[in-house]
Amino acid sequence: MGINSPSDIIADIQIAPSSEGGVRIFISAGKVEIPMDFSPDEAREIAEELAAAANHAEKSAKKGR
Repeated sequence: MGINSPSDIIADIQIAPSSEGGVRIFISAGKVEIPMDFSPDEAREIAEELAAAANHAEKSAKKGR
């Protein structure tokens, strides 16, 4: 399965500061739980990548109308 492959998997995502001064992204899907810890700088990079992807998706959607 790649990034462009559709999926019927339902997952929950939680994002919060960790007790160690980082940022934790916690993903759960059924019995699978994935905690991922990032430094504040890494979390900012991820946020920038998410924003860039959202902007690109929005522009692509507008072209398709």
